Amino acid sequence: MISIAGIALIFVCVFGVYILHGGDISIVLEALPAELATIGGAAVGAFIIANDMSTVKQTAKDIGKVFKGPKWKHEDYRDLLCLLFELIRMARQNPVGLEEHIEAPKESAIFSRYPKLLEDDEAIALICDTLRSASMNYDDPHQVEEVLEKRMEANLSHALHSSHALQAVSDGLPALGIVAAVLGVVKTMGSIDQPPEILGEMIGSALVGTFLGIFLAYGIVGPFGAKVRNVVEEDSHFYQLIREVLVANLYNHATNICIEVGRQNAPGHNRPSFGELEDALKAVKQEAA
Repeated sequence: MISIAGIALIFVCVFGVYILHGGDISIVLEALPAELATIGGAAVGAFIIANDMSTVKQTAKDIGKVFKGPKWKHEDYRDLLCLLFELIRMARQNPVGLEEHIEAPKESAIFSRYPKLLEDDEAIALICDTLRSASMNYDDPHQVEEVLEKRMEANLSHALHSSHALQAVSDGLPALGIVAAVLGVVKTMGSIDQPPEILGEMIGSALVGTFLGIFLAYGIVGPFGAKVRNVVEEDSHFYQLIREVLVANLYNHATNICIEVGRQNAPGHNRPSFGELEDALKAVKQEAA
């Protein structure tokens, strides 16, 4: 909602003020379709040339993040801590019983209590792979932490491809606007024998290209790329929390301490309070009893 409000504010401040100061919006509207086709088409073509198909598809999907915001909310962090609590407690009390849950999480009674988490393949794989490695005696905390760090860095780098692609388009849009404007000037020079009022209108239409390229770059595409990057980076904290809890488990800290380490590493606005988490863990214990 806030992104929609921001877009509306941009259009009101740019076009509204132009009209209030006596600008003739009809000139802009008349030139807009052709200029938009030129600049937008060239930008899309350059975008396709510069990226592979997976990045193109990912970018089209990630544009929705501008309006939806981060995937993981306050209650998801709480649920994640509860899930990790159940798994770590079982790993210590019944290691054999844990195997059926981490080998087939889709069929697990524990994982099924957290459907949103279960839908995220990377989060589930991160948890199951680490717990499986620990059961195979690959439990050196330093090595596991390094492996998880590299894995998450690779995932984050991949997730940021769409943001980088949008920023590259944003950087090129002003130049494409100049290209469209130059073509307009070329057209105007070919009609130099026309009256001044017609030449003025043609030059004004040409300048719409320069305006449109800059407007799209700094008013739309650039902010979209920045928002996608911010959302991806915020969501990455969710996976970092998994790493912190599972590494703390390898240090053989008490289960409650492992979960508290994770709670402390959650982003402030998504961090469940100590009392809220305690109540949630009590409910988990009662359900498991």
